[in-house]
Amino acid sequence: MAPAALSPDLNIHNLRALKVLGNGAMGTVFLVHNHLTDPSAHSPFALKVVEKRSPTGKADADRRARWEVTVLERLNQKPHSSLPLLIGSFETEDIVAWAIPYCPGGDLNVLRHRQMDRVFSPAVIRFYVAEIVCALEHLHSMGIVYRDLKPENILIQGSGHVTLTDFDLSRTLTPKSLKSLMLSEQVDKHHRGLTLTRVMEAHTLVKLRKAKSARVSPMTRKDVSLVNGERSNSFVGTDEYLAPEVVRGDGHEFAVDWWALGILSYEMLYGTTPFRGQNRKDTFGRILMMPPKFTGQLTPLTDLITKLLDKDPTRRLGYARGASEIKKHPFFVGLQWELLTEVVRPPFIPSRDDVVSKPKLDGFSISEYFQKRNQLPSPLDSPSRDDCGYNVSLTEF
Repeated sequence: MAPAALSPDLNIHNLRALKVLGNGAMGTVFLVHNHLTDPSAHSPFALKVVEKRSPTGKADADRRARWEVTVLERLNQKPHSSLPLLIGSFETEDIVAWAIPYCPGGDLNVLRHRQMDRVFSPAVIRFYVAEIVCALEHLHSMGIVYRDLKPENILIQGSGHVTLTDFDLSRTLTPKSLKSLMLSEQVDKHHRGLTLTRVMEAHTLVKLRKAKSARVSPMTRKDVSLVNGERSNSFVGTDEYLAPEVVRGDGHEFAVDWWALGILSYEMLYGTTPFRGQNRKDTFGRILMMPPKFTGQLTPLTDLITKLLDKDPTRRLGYARGASEIKKHPFFVGLQWELLTEVVRPPFIPSRDDVVSKPKLDGFSISEYFQKRNQLPSPLDSPSRDDCGYNVSLTEF
């Protein structure tokens, strides 16, 4: 759905929510329609709302919200089929909100859990990974490092193709020149050798056990500013998806997205992430020290994962020449990259009922939703709250 199909002049008083699509640490996503221009809700869209005085204690929520809107505005100037278009945004005294097209297929994590063995076949993985590679390639070409790749942030459009979402942790970085890459590689190898030695003394190798992937809310070490340089030193992401250079605090760049792609590919294949430990310290130790464990015969897919999960970012597949390196890997032999967006039968296509399942056309007021929620007991004191800390007993909605 193109932004032109909807009025960019969004107004909270003109919008009615059909349902809550999700609650997260940074905001709430609603399925909404403009009851003045679209009273029958034929063209609903997703509206993400972030409270400036967040009940979850995210003091920088409004700053991160505005940054995400800025990134989406940039993407509107250079659109891509696997990245969202910004329909519009608005701000009130209490909230920052923006609208993007609705993806009725849910996210990749939900889709994986619907599979019989909760894993995808290599053919399905190839399709989704290929589309994600193209999306990351586009972001990197704009100087944007994503930094939050995980199944929950990969949505399935009505066409069955994917789109990335949530750009509040992304940053703008300046790509390095070839000369600076060579110089930094020499310095990094020396520093990395010292760091890994200390880690080896502090952690003992433990056997990987298969377990259901645990979701950890994104965490941040507050940035001084939005980074405009060769590296970012902020500590952001989801524990099990963090690259070794982020854990070490070495500073990081675009290669962290290729590491996360390796973690994602592994999880799609095995149903669990490769370095999940008993606690955060254990997980970080595994990320720094342990190789990924594979079962059965090695395949082009496991070889791809191995090369993406190289703990040395300068040797990681995609570091030197970006997505072009990854596209040439044997796992993608025969794939016609230029025709990927024209695939008419992706692995999963949402049914027509998934788009809007008998919507409550009168909807409900977004303002009233937050008023009611904020009048409820503190989420920290409530036994009925979801993983993100929100009370979920709003039965009227």
